[in-house]
Amino acid sequence: MSRQIFITVADKERLQKLINEAKEFNPGSKEYLRNLERELNRAKVVASEKIPHNVITMNSKVLLRDLDSSEKMIYTLVYPSEANLIENKISILAPIGTAILGFRTGDVISWEVPDGLVRLEVDEILYQPEAAGDLDS
Repeated sequence: MSRQIFITVADKERLQKLINEAKEFNPGSKEYLRNLERELNRAKVVASEKIPHNVITMNSKVLLRDLDSSEKMIYTLVYPSEANLIENKISILAPIGTAILGFRTGDVISWEVPDGLVRLEVDEILYQPEAAGDLDS
């Protein structure tokens, strides 16, 4: 998976801080932190006002479609403290959260789960803070 993903300067700073704190206060093997750090390191970092409006950023609300079942789901990508599955707010530290960060409308995200491979397509970005002018969120 060597696609170019995008991330805002502010998101990268907050996420790197989150990773550093998690490593400091919860030492040990944390694959999800390594995965997120890998994504951050390969992402193209751009100013919030320059991020393309079809890119999933933190606090974006996205419509995803499972390519195998055609099931559609709406998620909002949030920081761990705001995660709430009842409200479909998924943490950036959850495997699906890390997987979708930086992807664009039309992209297909594949990742391994215990039952096999899940393939989701980004159907639509319903809300992106940067596109809406909410540069503080």
